Amino acid sequence: MNTKSDIGLIGLAVMGENLVLNMESKGFQVTVYNRTLKRVDDFLAGRAKGLKIIGAHSIEELVKSLKRPRKIMIMVKAGAPVDDMINTLIPHLEKGDIIIDGGNTHFPDTDRRTALVESKGLLYIGTGVSGGEEGALLGPSIMPGGSPAAWPEVKPIFQAIAAKVDDGTPCCDWVGENGAGHFVKMVHNGIEYGDMQLICEAYHIMRDLLHMSADEMHHVFRKWNEGELDSYLIEITRDILAFKDEDGEPLVDKILDTAGQKGTGKWTAVTALDVGIPLTLIGEAVFSRCLSALKNERVAASKILSGPGTTFNGDKKAFINDLKEAVYASKIVSYAQGYQLMRAAAEEFGWKLNYGGIALMWRGGCIIRSAFLGKIKEAFDNNPDIPNLLLDPFFRTKVERAQAGWRNVVSVGLVNGIPIPAMTSALCYFDGYRCEKLPANLLQAQRDYFGAHTYERIDKPRGEFFHTNWTGRGGTTASTTYNV
Repeated sequence: MNTKSDIGLIGLAVMGENLVLNMESKGFQVTVYNRTLKRVDDFLAGRAKGLKIIGAHSIEELVKSLKRPRKIMIMVKAGAPVDDMINTLIPHLEKGDIIIDGGNTHFPDTDRRTALVESKGLLYIGTGVSGGEEGALLGPSIMPGGSPAAWPEVKPIFQAIAAKVDDGTPCCDWVGENGAGHFVKMVHNGIEYGDMQLICEAYHIMRDLLHMSADEMHHVFRKWNEGELDSYLIEITRDILAFKDEDGEPLVDKILDTAGQKGTGKWTAVTALDVGIPLTLIGEAVFSRCLSALKNERVAASKILSGPGTTFNGDKKAFINDLKEAVYASKIVSYAQGYQLMRAAAEEFGWKLNYGGIALMWRGGCIIRSAFLGKIKEAFDNNPDIPNLLLDPFFRTKVERAQAGWRNVVSVGLVNGIPIPAMTSALCYFDGYRCEKLPANLLQAQRDYFGAHTYERIDKPRGEFFHTNWTGRGGTTASTTYNV
């Protein structure tokens, strides 16, 4: 082994272990440390045996084993454990050393930590890492942000271990300063929530309206994965539906219908509210998980609340094709909303995001990887300033082609009492976005009536505000005009 390691990693859970093995396989020597020292020893005696991996039993030992500038990646639970580890590391490091947080961190925390670490003369990177256990081992999508001066030092390692697209381009590039990397990973996870919810709604319709077996649904998803819906999440859904339990029955039918979440989808939706972007589909995906968690209430309510029976007398094959179109069109809306959020955040926080480059980073290794993302890169290559992906000729054509089937699925689902909030909210967003005149004029009149919040007029210049004394008792004093 070399006398000094190229990088250190703290936290030998699933992602940490696999990232270390990935780094070693690309020719880097790694020193590992874990607060529970037995895990270090077990790793060295097991999966890391005979490899260029060194175990450290203390922070001091870890730091002394590294080449300068030292690069230490933290893979621990988000929140206070990250702060604790940073505070533990700082006294042992020297000017120019780099601390890297590779967990699912909320981007404002990365903003704060970057400022803290830089104030000590050190450099900081907060990076999103997507791809799960397999991606970490074989090649994830990596989205780094933080201290720009740190990027040249970690770039060779990150781009070596990242997934590659067909031409060999790594699914990793610099995103931007401070929390930009973790922000983009957060949006990635929000889109992931949306994609998963859309797939689950299609499954719900197939199961409860079309009364298809798991094997029949498996064949549908297999066919979908061979076309324009080709993606990792469609692929694993295909495999899940074919998986049998020990008794030969589909395992998916035995899994309790309550979904967990770790916060990234919620962060995405809250950030969208903060910057005023209508992220409706992802918001519905988050709330759908919340509703699923009310299992006991739903069981009780099912015995009290009634709705329509589910009957389908149409052409099943044609309807499944409509369902594919509904999923595809809704997926386009989800990404359009996600990219609107990134554009608004870039303006809010002063980031210079490469939107086509982000699509490229997501094309391989990550959970939302799909052939679809190549078209997003092309859209931004053709028009870097496009305000909404729905306005790109490719996506506009696809949505217009899908409209009839999309509307049919939403209407049939609602008439039959099948909850499909993501597909429905996506269609409502599309109709709202293409609507020249929304009813917000009445809403502004209401706000002015009860709160003197003022309104603009269509026969006056934008930016000029008016107040009406609607009752004759309100006087002429108006509220100040502002938007949160």
